[in-house]
Amino acid sequence: MSFAGLAGLCIVLLAAIFMVLFAIFHRRSPFSFRNLRAFNGIQRAARLVVEDGTRLHFSLGNGEPLTSNGASALAGLVLLRNLGEITSMSDRPPMATTGNPVLNLLAQDTLRTAHDAARAENVFELTHARLTGMTPMAYAVGAMTTIRDEGISSNVLIGSFGPEVGLLTDASNRQNASVIAASDNLPAQAVLFACTQDTLLGEELFAAGAYVQSGSLHAASLLTQDILRWMVIITLLLGAGLKMAGVW
Repeated sequence: MSFAGLAGLCIVLLAAIFMVLFAIFHRRSPFSFRNLRAFNGIQRAARLVVEDGTRLHFSLGNGEPLTSNGASALAGLVLLRNLGEITSMSDRPPMATTGNPVLNLLAQDTLRTAHDAARAENVFELTHARLTGMTPMAYAVGAMTTIRDEGISSNVLIGSFGPEVGLLTDASNRQNASVIAASDNLPAQAVLFACTQDTLLGEELFAAGAYVQSGSLHAASLLTQDILRWMVIITLLLGAGLKMAGVW
């Protein structure tokens, strides 16, 4: 095995050990994280749709789950599971839109799981998770129709988007519906930052599970990310110092 491969394996094992230890500690004494207004807004939006009889719309983007673009969608599914359980008791159950057939199947299964966990009396319908288009623009146009026609009062846009996400925020504004959004795509982040008030930037997207208390492993993974980040920073600074001193 090459040095790079051995180093990568050591990092993976170290991260796994950290996650197990932090998960145990979290069960005994839950960690506290810095306040993020967007996550507060997400929880508040979920409660409001139940109270006023409107509907929550969750858009997962068009990322392929088995590629790097699907990581943001998988993070979104964690949040969909939590919000779906909260809002399934509403007169109008939550809806999810996707731009990828595999992701749509995952969204259907997630909503069904949330529906069963909430013990909702209404019958679950697979059409609550919709594949609205196979291309970015087609997906955005189809999701706009959902925002306009389904009594949506709150929109959570978390997944892999491009600049076309601006069409979704515009449709939400036309319906006076709130928008909370995040994406792994820089152009989409720029559009969202300009068009919405509650936008998650950078790795904040992947903290969703920890902030909505989806399990101790989510909180442990967030703390592990921070520790690994500091290890990388210290290593870079140490290497630069040794290089300047002529030792290395």
